[in-house]
Amino acid sequence: MAGASKPCTTASFVADQVEQIREQVGSGLAICGLSGGVDSAVSAALVQRAIGDQLTCVFVDHGLLRKGEREQVEQDFVAATGAKLVVVDAVEHFLGFLAGVSDPEEKRKIIGREFINVFTNAASAISSESEVRFLVQGTIYPDVVESGVGDGLSNVKSHHNVGGLPPGVKFELVEPLRMLYKTGVRQVGSYLGLPDQIVQRHPFPGPGLGIRVVGAVDAERLRILREADAIVREEIAAGLGADVWQFPVVLLADVRSVGVSDDARTYGYPVVLRPVMSTDAMTADWVKLPYDVIERLSRRITSEVPEVNRVVLDVTPKPPGTIEWE
Repeated sequence: MAGASKPCTTASFVADQVEQIREQVGSGLAICGLSGGVDSAVSAALVQRAIGDQLTCVFVDHGLLRKGEREQVEQDFVAATGAKLVVVDAVEHFLGFLAGVSDPEEKRKIIGREFINVFTNAASAISSESEVRFLVQGTIYPDVVESGVGDGLSNVKSHHNVGGLPPGVKFELVEPLRMLYKTGVRQVGSYLGLPDQIVQRHPFPGPGLGIRVVGAVDAERLRILREADAIVREEIAAGLGADVWQFPVVLLADVRSVGVSDDARTYGYPVVLRPVMSTDAMTADWVKLPYDVIERLSRRITSEVPEVNRVVLDVTPKPPGTIEWE
């Protein structure tokens, strides 16, 4: 059912989508933009069930990934699905286009545009561009709503996978999850046999850490945020996973904070912790973490990431705040 949190039955949804995908793609070839997140992984698994080796998954390392993410995709997803995977190293490409850009909408649009450019080149490398006609995307219903696509909807923030492709790009989109909320996506993934480490993974935005650095993005700022985020993910894995639906870690890159370390003045970055609970991503509330957990996260981040000297907690529900800061 359109816009529902789950299909009427998961089995019937999968059967219907497999039939529709086969009818749409026919004997053509498709590539899937695999980010490593739940949505793109489930989309890829669903399309592979429909067309098998006609699908090649393309994973772009754009330098905006979390620590160890590339290795996780290469190992966990391929092991679970047996899908063909091509990894594109585009770190310098993306950071070059993002250099000096601090406006969040501009960052999102640059990342979305360059994803399409990279995929076009990847399609040419896989085969000739005329043969690879289809692009699989992990678009879900909240992406559509927040991007203001549809009658009566206003734009909250742009999603790089919503709104169609730029003029001149010849791919035809395949978006089997477009009318599902996250709960339904997870149900489909479990039905398709994907392991929990993929299906239950916390949501992660398509633009990656590029929109969790508030301010201009560069390699050093990404490194700092990546280390702080890894600490939070490690603590979540130690027992908080069931209580937290998503846990953005945000670097306030254009703000510097005065602090003290070893009796000396520091001038470091503040990091924001944003633990939230939601069922559909349309609304959310902040998670009341135990004080000892908050203290441990603060102490670990400020001691293990020396560039950070202040940790703050975001206690804003959605609405009025979105889950991501940008």
